[in-house]
Amino acid sequence: MGDPESRQARVTASMERHQVPWYLGSIGVAVLAGLAVPDVVGGLDRLITPLLGALLFVTFLQVPVTELASAWRNGRFLGALVLVDFVVVPAVVALLFPLVPADQAVRFGVLLVLLCPCVDYVVVFTGLAGGEGPRLLAATPFLLLAQMMLLPVYLWMFLGDGFDESIGPGPFVSAFVGLIVIPLVLAAGTQVLARRHRAGRRLTATGEAVMVPLMMTVLAVVVASQVPGLDGRYGLVVRVLPLYAAFVVAMTVLGGVAGRVAGLGAPDRRAVLFSGVTRNSLVVLPFALALPVGSETASAVVVAQTLVELVAMTALVALVPRLVPDDG
Repeated sequence: MGDPESRQARVTASMERHQVPWYLGSIGVAVLAGLAVPDVVGGLDRLITPLLGALLFVTFLQVPVTELASAWRNGRFLGALVLVDFVVVPAVVALLFPLVPADQAVRFGVLLVLLCPCVDYVVVFTGLAGGEGPRLLAATPFLLLAQMMLLPVYLWMFLGDGFDESIGPGPFVSAFVGLIVIPLVLAAGTQVLARRHRAGRRLTATGEAVMVPLMMTVLAVVVASQVPGLDGRYGLVVRVLPLYAAFVVAMTVLGGVAGRVAGLGAPDRRAVLFSGVTRNSLVVLPFALALPVGSETASAVVVAQTLVELVAMTALVALVPRLVPDDG
């Protein structure tokens, strides 16, 4: 049977290999719960931010904080990420935006989710496809900081005066502190503790073991808490699904091209591709939830993007190694 640590390692490895079905299964259960017991799950949205903070702490725990500076000095890789996420993506969104339903809440939700690169499970999918996951993980603080600074500018460019009525700077500052600064400081402290004490090493090992279950919990809470708020708005949500699919296709092609133009190796090109395709739906959802009453559709279209994306990731994990073959 083996010792408990060996059994835990086998269970963790098995969940990591099959994590996409686990994620989709947790979403399916959440949808059923949202439909069956809306009064019970409707208040779960207050758990989203603390759960995301825990998820990002576990994510940062997997890369030595001391390596962040060296990763940021890789100018070619970071330059490709900036080009794809903050130049190419807005251009693609601009082409798709005229097709978005005219409802202001829907438009805000679509922009919110598509303009922000992912900083959590993108690392996992990149690694599954043979991409440079650790380097992308090291770049996540930079990506989150950059999107928090640029997102208000992008929203103003697309929405004009409507942006001023939608959301203030408070949620952006709160998200940066709660989802980057605090988890990153705690991860650094844990890594220092792990070098000196066994308790720190145990905490680090536990963080790696709970990554997939924690992601499942986040997805379940997000989806279950948002289903009751749709209240007959399913038609608007369904209309944005083809746009999300078109975005995936466009960024798969353009992300691969950008990595090649930048002269990156295959693992780095795959990481850039996944960064361009995968969006930050879980982290930006609290912004949508902060909108005034009557704008619940914004959070629904953000969650809908997650559903499309997870299905797309299942395909891309198999396709990207063929689209971006190994060097040589």
